[in-house]
Amino acid sequence: MRRQFLIVSIVLMVALAALSWVWPPVLWSLLVFGPLLAAGYQDYFQQRQAIRRNFPILGRFRYLFEAIRPEINQYFVESNTDGRPFSRDERSVVYQRAKDTLDTVPFGTRLDVYQPGYEWMNHSLAPLHVDPATLRVTIGGPACTQPYDASLLNISAMSYGSLSGNAIRALNGGARDGGFAHNTGEGGISPHHLANGGDLIWQIGTGYFGCRNADGGFDPELFAKNASRPEVKMIELKLSQGAKPGHGGILPAAKVTPEIAAIRHVPLGKDVLSPPGHSAFSTPVEMMHFLATMRELSGGKPVGFKLCLGKRREFLALCKAMVATGVTPDYIAVDGGEGGTGAAPVEFTNRVGSPAVEAIAFVHNALVGFGVRDRVRVLAAGRITTGFGVLKALMLGADLVYSARGMMLALGCIQALRCNANVCPTGVATQDPHLEAGLVVTDKRRRVASFHRETLASVAELLGAMGLSSTRQLRPWHLMRRVSPTEVRHYGELFHYLQSGDLLGDDPPADYARALRAASAHTFASTSDDPIPV
Repeated sequence: MRRQFLIVSIVLMVALAALSWVWPPVLWSLLVFGPLLAAGYQDYFQQRQAIRRNFPILGRFRYLFEAIRPEINQYFVESNTDGRPFSRDERSVVYQRAKDTLDTVPFGTRLDVYQPGYEWMNHSLAPLHVDPATLRVTIGGPACTQPYDASLLNISAMSYGSLSGNAIRALNGGARDGGFAHNTGEGGISPHHLANGGDLIWQIGTGYFGCRNADGGFDPELFAKNASRPEVKMIELKLSQGAKPGHGGILPAAKVTPEIAAIRHVPLGKDVLSPPGHSAFSTPVEMMHFLATMRELSGGKPVGFKLCLGKRREFLALCKAMVATGVTPDYIAVDGGEGGTGAAPVEFTNRVGSPAVEAIAFVHNALVGFGVRDRVRVLAAGRITTGFGVLKALMLGADLVYSARGMMLALGCIQALRCNANVCPTGVATQDPHLEAGLVVTDKRRRVASFHRETLASVAELLGAMGLSSTRQLRPWHLMRRVSPTEVRHYGELFHYLQSGDLLGDDPPADYARALRAASAHTFASTSDDPIPV
C-alpha cells in the first residue's frame, strides 16, 4: 500500500496538471484532492506509527477507532496464562510503557478478586526502596570462564526471517540502550543482529544455522568462529519451544530471501523446516558432553539449553546425566506451552507442552532435588509482559525471564495474526521491503528500551512493597491464588517444593518416584516396566 500510494499520488498530480491546461475548472478538484494528498504524504513520511506509514490515509481509521473506544476498555490486566489471546486491555500496558506515557488507572482493581484463579502478592507494612539497576543476575557455573551479568528481563528468541531486518535492528538497539540481552532465535546471527552492538544470546536449533555443514549437521569450526564474536555473550541450545514443542522450526518459503538463505545455508523457494530433534547427540550423557564442547569452543562463555517441558522422566534423565558426567549447563530456559509468537500448527499451539507455571516449578525442583540448582540459572518464558508477570516467574523458581510477546508489542505489533503470511501490516514479521519500511528503527528501539526500563521499575516497586530488597528473597509462598470463592492457597502449598538432594537417595518423594525409575542418563527412552506412562 505504501508503494501504491506513492505511484497513485504522482499519477494523480500529473493527470490533474495536464487536464488543467485543457479545462481550467479541473483546478477546483484540488480543494478535494489537495488535503487528501497532504495528509497521505504526512502519513508516508512520519516515523512514529507504522500503520500510517504503510497505509497512508487508510491507516488513520485504526487510530480513530482506537481513540473513540469505550473508556472501560482502557484498564490493564496483569497476566494471561489460561490460553486466551491477548486482548486490547492486556496490550495497553506494554504500549504505554513503550511510549513512556501514563500507565496508572482510576477506580481501583478491575478484576474479579473472588473468581477462582485470581492471583496476588501480599504487601508489607515495612516497605523498602529498591533500585531497578540492582536487578541483575550473573550467569556462569564452575566451568564458565566468561560469566555474563544479565538483566532480569531480556528479549526472547525470535529469528531474523520470522522478524524483519528493521525489527531485529530495533530490538538489538533497544537491548544496547537498555543494557539487556537479545536472543537471536534459531535462525543464526545476521548483520541486523550485529548492526547496533547489543548483547546477543546465540540460539542454536536442530538446523544448526550459523554452524551448519553441507550435510546439515554441526560444524565445530564455524561454531567457534561465530561464538567468539564479542557481541555473543551466551550460547543456547534449543531442544523445543512453547509454540510447537517436538515439531521443529518453520520459516515459510515466502519469507526466505537471498540474504536469509545465505545466512542459514538453505535453498531459495522452499519452506525451511528444522528437524524435530538434534543430530549432534542422542542420549542425555551425549548432550551434556555436547554442551561442554560448545562451552570450550566458545572460549568459556555461558552455555545453556531451552526446552518446553514435556515428559517429566526425560528432564530427570538430563539431571541424572548432569550428576553422572559432572557437566552442568550454566542456565536452562523454560518456555511455557502457552508461549510462541510465530507460525505453528494450531494443535501444537493449543495442546502440546506444559504451561509455564507447572514447568518452572518442576524444573526448579528437579535441579534442587539433584543438588545442582546452585550451578544452574533458570530463565522463564511464556507470556510475560508486566512486572507482576516477572515476579510470578521468580516466585515459582526462576532467576530471570525472557519476553517475546511484550517486546513485539513494544515494536508496534497489533496482533494482526499474519506473522506466518509475510504481510504483517506493521513491518514487524515480514520480509516485504515495502511493509518493513513502515518500521522506523530509531523510534522503535527507543520504545523497546522504554518498555524494558518501565517494566523493571514496576518490578522494583512491587518488590519493595513486599518488604524485600532482592529477587533472591522471593519464594513460592509469596504468590497467592484463589482456588475457590472461599479458599486461598499459596504456591508452596499448591506444589511440592523439594530440599537439596531429595532425589539422590533411595527413598525419593512419592510424586517423583515413578518418573525417577523410568529415567536414565544413557537414554531418553523409558527404562521402567511400569505400564503407566510418565
